[in-house]
Amino acid sequence: MATNRPAAPAPRVHHPLFARFYARFSASADARGGLGALRTELLAGLSGRVVEVGAGNGLNFAHYPAGVTEVLAVEPEAHLRALAEEAARRAPVLVTVVAGTAEALPGPDGSFDAAVASLVLCTVRDVPAALAELRRVLRPGGELRFFEHGAADTPGLARVQRVLDRTVWPLLFGGCHTARSPVAAIGAAGFDLVSYRSFDVPEQGPRLPSSPCVLGTARR
Repeated sequence: MATNRPAAPAPRVHHPLFARFYARFSASADARGGLGALRTELLAGLSGRVVEVGAGNGLNFAHYPAGVTEVLAVEPEAHLRALAEEAARRAPVLVTVVAGTAEALPGPDGSFDAAVASLVLCTVRDVPAALAELRRVLRPGGELRFFEHGAADTPGLARVQRVLDRTVWPLLFGGCHTARSPVAAIGAAGFDLVSYRSFDVPEQGPRLPSSPCVLGTARR
């Protein structure tokens, strides 16, 4: 029997400087860096009820296809959540933006047809707990669509990532960690990996600590 778990009080997430930087940078990256096309690829073919965690300033909303009947967008940071609410009003599908964290999602077990994690697993405090919550609220057979950056596949950059994660990177970038392994974490959480591809963002130019990315689908 499905349970309707009461949402736990969300821990305070307050990164006002980073939130403003991210809002400006992410919009530019969508327009000039090709992220808009990646968001379209991420969401293509979705239908029914969708939960999106760490919705940020709502840049995914414009890319949801018409088959989606409702998006529940969860965002803990107040400034980004306000921007997401503005984006929701312009979205081609119904989007409801709520405060909360990935580790304590609103809604009963199995209440969503799909879930979206987009550039968020790098920042959550507890990755296994967040993925367990996503798995809980998905119906059996429901899809998790993910677009994340993570650990490099080359020793040199991987070492740089580990050093940065222990020092300045999380402080400068809103709690972000560069050396996490999203595909491994998704598999360890009990999802069946359907398909994914790895690539760098940006594709040309220097390889940054946040460049290694993965985009794919897993199933509950």
